[in-house]
Amino acid sequence: MEIRDKIIVIGGGFAGLQFAKKLNGKIEKKVMMIDKANHHMFQPLFYQVASGRIEPSNISFPFRKIFQRSKNIQFRMTEVKEILPLENKIITEDATFHYDKLVIATGCKTNFFGNQKMESLAFGMKNTQEAISIRNHVLLTFEKLIIERKSTDDGNWNIVIVGSGPTGVELAGAFAEMKREILPRDYPRMNFNDLEIILVSSTDKPLAVMSAESQEKSEKYLKDLGVKFISNDRVIDYDGDKVFLKSGKNIPSNNVIWAAGVTGNIIDGLDDSALKNNRYIVDRYNKVKGFDNIYAIGDIAYMETPKYPNGHPQVANVAINQGKNLAQNFLKKSEKDWQEYEYIDRGSMATIGKHRAVVDLPKLKFQGFFAWYFWMFLHLMLILSVRNKLAIFFNWMWSYLNKDSSLRLIILPNKKNKTEQ
Repeated sequence: MEIRDKIIVIGGGFAGLQFAKKLNGKIEKKVMMIDKANHHMFQPLFYQVASGRIEPSNISFPFRKIFQRSKNIQFRMTEVKEILPLENKIITEDATFHYDKLVIATGCKTNFFGNQKMESLAFGMKNTQEAISIRNHVLLTFEKLIIERKSTDDGNWNIVIVGSGPTGVELAGAFAEMKREILPRDYPRMNFNDLEIILVSSTDKPLAVMSAESQEKSEKYLKDLGVKFISNDRVIDYDGDKVFLKSGKNIPSNNVIWAAGVTGNIIDGLDDSALKNNRYIVDRYNKVKGFDNIYAIGDIAYMETPKYPNGHPQVANVAINQGKNLAQNFLKKSEKDWQEYEYIDRGSMATIGKHRAVVDLPKLKFQGFFAWYFWMFLHLMLILSVRNKLAIFFNWMWSYLNKDSSLRLIILPNKKNKTEQ
């Protein structure tokens, strides 16, 4: 059968991957996925990589493996630098590619709100490399301290997490458990009473987007674990040694993780009139404003609907279903038959350590022991491969029974010695 459409999808996150999977095997659609990484990453579990709970490979899925037997989907590992819409082509680091239809699914990156010093010194957590860097940096702090025998009462080893959304709360809980259960056994001669896990929030309660019950319970869980919760304050600066707050206070720390917001990964080439809040303005079919053959899906898409006049939340459920909906529309014979995208909120959840979680479903809210098991089961089911499900399940069970983990590896880039000839 003759292949008619050449579709390029930029980005293999939740939106881009689901879009491509829906078109897999549809031989009349020639799809090329382009991503600067060679694998899909399950972002909700990045915090477990950062805290040494699971291996990065357990939540990473190579695109070439996913589409190994596909007859119509190709993958290219390169970074897209510019879109040339008048010529229907994109410019990458390595080559130029032409398209009939372009789907932008580039997702988001950490938003440091223009603070370049913070961006250079603090850690974001939007990809596997950043999660590994957090793990390396935190563990290296303890390794250096035990060699230097340096006093810890100045707080230089504090772990400060900025932002009290699900990512910040889950990180704080994981590091608090690490402080309580694991670090004293790894470093028996160090006094971890001086180590503080500090969560800085610009809101009164953590998890501001969830229900009042979940906010109250999550704050209690954090305090039970020994996390210091600073509410109604903002981080305004960081010099590598101290975090400076709007209130005038400062916190000594060499370990600062920024989880306070995201911003879109915009590609050069489209007019600024197609952007709002650093996202591409799209109609109900995910078509980018001002273009007939360019689409945006997932976190990078800004779609106003009666239910969501300020755009959809940047969560996985939106990205997954926008990708599926657009692919299904592409398979229809006429655009007259296309289905508008409508977001159905399935709820939200967060875990704050062992037996501590909060779940908000449309008609049910619950917290604690059962919520924790519900969170584990749902995330395990969302993992792509059976092998990875089993690996994660084994690690979780080992950690549950032994209150320990064997994944605290410090893996640093190899530095080659170059000598003059």
